[in-house]
Amino acid sequence: MELSVIITTYNSPAWLQKVLWGYQTQGFKDFEMVIADDGSTNDTKQLIDSMRNEVFYPIQHIWQADEGFRKCEILNKAIVASKAGYLVISDGDCIPRQDFLQVHVDKRKQGCFLSGGYNKLPMELSQKITKEDILSQNCFDINWLKANGLPSTFTNTKFTAEGFKAAFLNFVTPTNASWNGHNSSAWKQDIYNINGFNEDMRYGALDREMGERLMNNGIKGLQIRYSAICVHLDHARGYKNKKDLAENKAIWDRTKKEKIKWTGNGIVKGSI
Repeated sequence: MELSVIITTYNSPAWLQKVLWGYQTQGFKDFEMVIADDGSTNDTKQLIDSMRNEVFYPIQHIWQADEGFRKCEILNKAIVASKAGYLVISDGDCIPRQDFLQVHVDKRKQGCFLSGGYNKLPMELSQKITKEDILSQNCFDINWLKANGLPSTFTNTKFTAEGFKAAFLNFVTPTNASWNGHNSSAWKQDIYNINGFNEDMRYGALDREMGERLMNNGIKGLQIRYSAICVHLDHARGYKNKKDLAENKAIWDRTKKEKIKWTGNGIVKGSI
């Protein structure tokens, strides 16, 4: 298995199904799917069991009990369970374009991680996308998207940028090549070398903090936001709160200031 794709989910089986259909369209096929499930009810398990009979790729379902927002913990469990040496990490609300995994494979490089982005869709458009729209790639056609309610913004350039134009936009974008949980990839060993995600963190900046430790450990971020394309389905964020955001920002700020490489509360527990 050349790639392990890890996607997170929590009680969103309808969105998860659309994402799994997206991976069914991939031109690059030597991958497994590892679903990092932060405590979903049985509806999600039933959906995954059904989809195993519909898609060509193997699916691992890594589940933990619902004890509040524990994304870092389930991600670390999924990383350990993954079978490949290179990991693509995204979310269960991000539908990948058919060349998504091929871009990650082609652009991967020793000593680097890849930093992609997404295009956020409004709720009505998110709900409107069907299985056929995904398999036919309508949901990545800029004309179809605009006709169905996508606002006009510069980020829509991602849908039409190819070749030199995409490479140029990746080069000139002012956006930092940070670790973005919806669309990033790295060598599994590089993630092990910093002990994965910091399980002290709840919602907010947990992905960026892990990427900061990768960079502190000499792993450089490479920009692919105009090359590796996915659309983000809209959803509520009931777990978002000011207390967690502030505490997470303090952890991230300390990681940056002190050039921290290792978390003592990650894949393994304790300092080195």
